Amino acid sequence: MATTTMHDHIVKSYDEEQHRLLEEILRMGAIAASQLEAALDVVERRDDKAAERIIANDEAIDALEREVDHGVMKLALRGPLARDLRTILAALKVAADLERIGDYAANVAKRSTALNLSPPLPHTRGLDALGRLALEQVRDVLVAYRDNDADLAQRVRARDAELDTLYTGLFRELLTYMMEDARAITPCTHLLFMAKNLERIGDHATNIAENVWFLVHGEDQLPPREKRDATNSA
Repeated sequence: MATTTMHDHIVKSYDEEQHRLLEEILRMGAIAASQLEAALDVVERRDDKAAERIIANDEAIDALEREVDHGVMKLALRGPLARDLRTILAALKVAADLERIGDYAANVAKRSTALNLSPPLPHTRGLDALGRLALEQVRDVLVAYRDNDADLAQRVRARDAELDTLYTGLFRELLTYMMEDARAITPCTHLLFMAKNLERIGDHATNIAENVWFLVHGEDQLPPREKRDATNSA
């Protein structure tokens, strides 16, 4: 009886650690998504002070990533089984992707302060559309991760082609505008970097989607995925 009680306690403790790890990653994801949404808003409002707050808040995501790393180590030292190992590996990778998403959101906010030194450009509307799609990808993939929903993860992964199309269109539009008006070169360059940051956020959401697939299906092969980033040939 005592042995059974001890075993039940160990299993319960391990499950609690796994749940705590999931909660930390979801909290990290919620902050990253909020950072991205706020960054898109400051571009629209041309709000330097709000942009500075977003940049400063990036430390909160970094701190949570350190907590996730610590939680992963605690689980790893307890001799996990095959399924648990997938959970641990996925947690490390998802946390790293979310940290990068937070970095890119902070970069967008940082670039917005430089962009505000020039007159407003109409192309910020295209940037906002790209960013809103990236934000939707991040939020959807967090739901997929929370629910172990491989089908939703696969839809997020497939939708990255739409984000690539938007990015390529904006990239070409900005290049054309820069060639037509030399005064637009500096602000358009900032917009190009911001657009690339948003495209990379989509890539990291795709990485998380692939880790959800790995969590559910193990080493089963992923379906083929379309890519539409044609900026290398622009």
